[in-house]
Amino acid sequence: MKLRALYHSGLCLLAITLSTSCCQVFASERPNVILIICDDLNGYVEGFGGHPQAKTPNMCRLARSGVSFTQAHCNIPICGPSRASLFTGIYPHNSGCFGFEKWDGYEVLKNSRTIMDHFRENDYQTLGTGKLMHHRVRQEWEQYGNQADYGPFAFDGDQKIAHPDVPAPYREIGAVDGSFGPFVNLNGRTTRDGKPISWINGGWGQNAKPLQVESQRDRDRTPDELNGQWAVDQLALRANQPVRQPFFMGIGFIRPHTPLIVPQRFFDMFPLDKIELPVIRPGDVEDTFARSIRGLPGGEEPDASRSEDMGSRLFDSLVESYDSQDDALRHFIQAYLASVASVDEQVGRILDAVDHSALKDNTIIILTSDHGWGMGEKNYLYKNSLWQESTRVPLIVRAPGVGIAEGVVARPVALIDIYPTLIDLCGLPHETQKNEKGHPLDGHSMKPLLENPESGNWSGPNSALTALYKWRKSYDPLQESYSLRDKDWRYIRYENGKEELYFTQDDPYEWTNLADDPAHTIVRNSFREQLAKRLPPAGVLPPQPNWMPKEAVSTKTSDEAWKDKFFASHPTADIDDDGKLSWPEFKTYKAILDAAKQK
Repeated sequence: MKLRALYHSGLCLLAITLSTSCCQVFASERPNVILIICDDLNGYVEGFGGHPQAKTPNMCRLARSGVSFTQAHCNIPICGPSRASLFTGIYPHNSGCFGFEKWDGYEVLKNSRTIMDHFRENDYQTLGTGKLMHHRVRQEWEQYGNQADYGPFAFDGDQKIAHPDVPAPYREIGAVDGSFGPFVNLNGRTTRDGKPISWINGGWGQNAKPLQVESQRDRDRTPDELNGQWAVDQLALRANQPVRQPFFMGIGFIRPHTPLIVPQRFFDMFPLDKIELPVIRPGDVEDTFARSIRGLPGGEEPDASRSEDMGSRLFDSLVESYDSQDDALRHFIQAYLASVASVDEQVGRILDAVDHSALKDNTIIILTSDHGWGMGEKNYLYKNSLWQESTRVPLIVRAPGVGIAEGVVARPVALIDIYPTLIDLCGLPHETQKNEKGHPLDGHSMKPLLENPESGNWSGPNSALTALYKWRKSYDPLQESYSLRDKDWRYIRYENGKEELYFTQDDPYEWTNLADDPAHTIVRNSFREQLAKRLPPAGVLPPQPNWMPKEAVSTKTSDEAWKDKFFASHPTADIDDDGKLSWPEFKTYKAILDAAKQK
């Protein structure tokens, strides 16, 4: 009996040992994934042709060991819906998520698995930090480091304000979009009404914490630095484990999202008088139609306010704040390049943590952004346009054993393709719907392009599709604005039927709109047909969240609506007392206000 018991015990022990061993082998063979997503990062990355003075040595290091996609485009060029689409793999026109309502309030998205949920269901550990999805849902992650924090912010003791170096009227835009400058010691600095200025993080209420800067060597860390450190610490823990469960790690860096506030040493890398300006063609906006669909909200809802012509407003205000357009753009671009360089440093820390450990040969790394940013082209300084500067994002993929080092893919792809690519690379099931109310993935695996960047057998479409955000009570996919970008052309169709068409092979800056040129009617009509095929049929509307209705967007152009709103707050601006505010009256009164604020 004892021998039999020992025999059975031995069998059980052997079975457990073999089972554990098999699990260890299985786990070790499954690649880890690190997804790094920056915020508002356009093509100002070395190797992506955005700005000749960009300094991103660590992103370049990643590109040298991976594949760069030089024509990758976002699904919608504004934060919330872009990230919802990227992490669920579903286009806005199929989910209904064109706006800033919480993504898990949309029936289609709620019943579809996010990337991290799908990986967790397949025995991956999921951990993240920083800004990943615009609205964080805790159950999507097993472990989460730091919440999204847009700081540092200048603080006057009562509220967050623009950086004290920013002149009026641009600083009046506010502490986020109206702010840029170095993170330095502010001792002795005061507001115009005498309040001392200090630093604070991006938290609200009890989460608001002061930040200290004694010197560049003696200061509190920025949110991006904290996220970088958290990720490095977590990677070190996993690299040192003899038996490792595969992991999916998301790292969301805030910069170069506004406020463009980073340590002084990054500004020092880009002397102001040496800043090169983007190529801007005077009058380029005249044959475009983005302004024809913009409206200014009648209410004060923060999500609605993004529907106004924010890019034109920011550009005009910035230029008005300096002696010249060139001077204005130099100041802003310096801050943007500094912010990009600061993020690049954190990317380098992540790469070091992987490359100097046992994780190197079994960890996929993807770096990208949620959308781009216009830098004054077409008199536009913002995201959320359907032009190149706003839709194009850097995308670098390093997949050990699969990708070609220093590979470059020039054909258009989209952020929608990241999810199916990861499924393919990691050998996960392709079914991501929780039930019939969900939606299958809209993208296509880029693995063939990683294996053969120049002529891989790509199963996806020839053009990248991008939708435009505009605040509405509900969304009809056929009533929205879209862009298609293939290797030679960009086509834009706005909700009002206006169109733009650019032959990007000869016109990379998208200067000449050929939509009404009879010589290009066939091309334009072909794009019309392509777009119709990619959108749902008429009457097919994705379910919308239940939420309290807000005031509708004004049908006036944004310029007129903005002037009317100014008049309501400043009735004495009506110099001739005719009950209307003319543009000359507006400019005269605004100049008086600005002069008074400077005193």
